[in-house]
Amino acid sequence: MADLRDLYQEVILEHSKAPRNYRVLAPPSTQAEGFNPLCGDRCTVYLSLKGDVIEDISFQGSGCAISRASASMMTQSLKGKTTHEAEQLYEQFHSMVTGATNAHSEQIGKLAVFAGVSEFPARVKCATLAWHTFKAALHNEREPITTE
Repeated sequence: MADLRDLYQEVILEHSKAPRNYRVLAPPSTQAEGFNPLCGDRCTVYLSLKGDVIEDISFQGSGCAISRASASMMTQSLKGKTTHEAEQLYEQFHSMVTGATNAHSEQIGKLAVFAGVSEFPARVKCATLAWHTFKAALHNEREPITTE
């Protein structure tokens, strides 16, 4: 089990140091801003939608390793999905990191690296910031979201 946790930590650190899809989409179909007052994480998520498919997704912001890695892996996981599939994945991810369900769902895939976050309640907000911001962008919410 320790080897698996080490691997998960490596994946999170690697995505934090070299986040995927870290850029501004120009022009996005929609975007939203999010903020985690507990640790100062900030995130803007940009979506390019074609019908109900997420054609492209990106983010920018600053934050801790978990926050940046979660945003990076989220963009990889959601690109190409329908909005319905993306919302289902949002729910599964949120349930996993809050400890409501386990990480063995086929649809969670590589996002299972965040399963251990449920053991650290203060870090759940870090892992979910980009996801909440994504959902706000998807629903065209204009007010910045907060994890409080």
